Amino acid sequence: MNRLTYSLIVKDDNPSLREKSEPLKLPLSQKYQALAKRMLRYVKDSRDDEKAEKYDLKPAVGLAAPQVGVNVQMLVVVVDNEEDDFDEYVLANPKIISHSVQKTVLASGEGCLSVEDEHQGLVPRHARITVKAYDILKQEVVEFRANGYLAVVLQHEIDHLNGILFYDRINREDPWKLEENTLVIEA
Repeated sequence: MNRLTYSLIVKDDNPSLREKSEPLKLPLSQKYQALAKRMLRYVKDSRDDEKAEKYDLKPAVGLAAPQVGVNVQMLVVVVDNEEDDFDEYVLANPKIISHSVQKTVLASGEGCLSVEDEHQGLVPRHARITVKAYDILKQEVVEFRANGYLAVVLQHEIDHLNGILFYDRINREDPWKLEENTLVIEA
């Protein structure tokens, strides 16, 4: 079976998750195109209750290549949109090229497939970002703006490519401290 399983997810006690990932050469090799497809399949299947149970998948909205043991700059994000559908992002070499000063947080904090221990607290992120990346599905370099939940998820996954985990961003002295003018997202 050519499918990622939950047991293959690298956990946060593995030092490889703290390494910076290597940029990918373009056009992508067959090996990395296949990896992107498997990562996308994992995230999509994890959102399907029947498949998630069958394959023992923890629900996900995003996955970065370091989380499956490959330290390259590749990520997958699948988020719901306003049309009762979902948007897919399968990106190589993503970079945040601009961002808002205003911050945002998820009201309940963040979670991660690679993190089994609970780390409660707010994770400050930029409310709006502009990302430049190679879109693996479209096979072209793209630049797009993201805000709200999508911006949070993209920043979370891009952090993985830089060896950063969400709980690194939680205020250690006051985990639930809400900075002034921060947008709170109920997710």
